[in-house]
Amino acid sequence: MASIASSLVRGQIILLNPLLQLLDTEKTRKLQEALGRLHQRVLKNKVSFIDVPKISASWAKPDDSISDTCILYLHGGSYIAGGEDYSKGFGGILASELVSNVLCLNYRLAPENPFPAALKDALEAYKYALKIFSAQKIAVIGESAGGGLSFSLLLKIKELGLAMPSCVITISPWCDLTMEYATENDCKKDPVLSCEGLLYSAKLYAGDTELDNPFVSPLYGDLSSMPDSLIFVGTDEVLVHDSIRMYDKLTQHGNKSKLHVEEDLWHVYVLYGLPESRRAIDKMHEFFLEHTSG
Repeated sequence: MASIASSLVRGQIILLNPLLQLLDTEKTRKLQEALGRLHQRVLKNKVSFIDVPKISASWAKPDDSISDTCILYLHGGSYIAGGEDYSKGFGGILASELVSNVLCLNYRLAPENPFPAALKDALEAYKYALKIFSAQKIAVIGESAGGGLSFSLLLKIKELGLAMPSCVITISPWCDLTMEYATENDCKKDPVLSCEGLLYSAKLYAGDTELDNPFVSPLYGDLSSMPDSLIFVGTDEVLVHDSIRMYDKLTQHGNKSKLHVEEDLWHVYVLYGLPESRRAIDKMHEFFLEHTSG
């Protein structure tokens, strides 16, 4: 059963979402950037941000700890929104909560930069992290589109024969951009996303590439020999089947994966500061420590 806090927040989302759906891409980007700046203000005196000169990214580092671990964080935004400030927002929260250096990537967005721009940027960021940290000390964490991009990145890492990260953690990952498994009921239950909006963004991102290309939709890739994974998703979101199918395919290929499905919660609920969010972040911390310690 959802907490009282989540029920109240859900009501607010339902009221506001019709207005948010009217925003064009540029206004959506500005809104997400403003949200990221708000998170950064909350993190003042807890996390420091340092620009990375070689790639479009920033380090988020906990102020009161020295860490020998690295998180490559890939933000959400349907591949068309999210930017430097938005990435630093939740990336900073990860740095504070998981007590780790977080590489907050500002990957290129569609439609100006369709596939494979975001994947190329993610790969360059991972290679950059490998120059500083051993693969056993690196985790990849992504939410929504960034969650799908995390799995696409793993497929590319495997293809190139690079060392795999210690683990991957995803929140409501968008793993199948064809949207073929999204049911009408899923769309009705989701207070945040719409099937039409997602498919529109998917086509902008894919450009001339087929939506079922494994590096666009990692559910269609060879998921053997993947690092351990932890997946969070809510029951009331259009992408719930992406997480379930990804978990099933990962385990069918012999990988170790954990799937946490939160009843009555919506897309990327982990980012909303709810009691359920707190429990999820605690699980993330435990999983992260288990795979990067030693």
